[in-house]
Amino acid sequence: MDPLYHLYQNNYLVVAVFIILGILLPMVALTAGRFLRPNNPTKEKQTTYESGVEPTGSSWVQFNVRYYMFALLFVLFDVETVFLYPWAVAYDYLGIFALIEMIIFMIMLFIGLIYAWKKKVLTWI
Repeated sequence: MDPLYHLYQNNYLVVAVFIILGILLPMVALTAGRFLRPNNPTKEKQTTYESGVEPTGSSWVQFNVRYYMFALLFVLFDVETVFLYPWAVAYDYLGIFALIEMIIFMIMLFIGLIYAWKKKVLTWI
């Protein structure tokens, strides 16, 4: 048998073990938690709690979609700026090619920001 064949089998075995553990451990933890926790539901525990004030009216409230769009744009640009940090740290070692790539990346981000601005997604109500 080829020793490389056993190496590949071992790699697949390690991946299979991690997949099984990744599925099995949360299931065991959640099942154990279900049996170990105290369970005493009462009417008071199942009501909606709003800062000590009795809830009135419907719990269904429609929010303006702009809040979600604003939050998604914030997360998008926040995550994209995280990509700038490793580049800035390793700038001396990356060279001119990485500089050009980062300039293209920043231009694409700027185009996205202009697009959001033109669509009036950034206007707060």
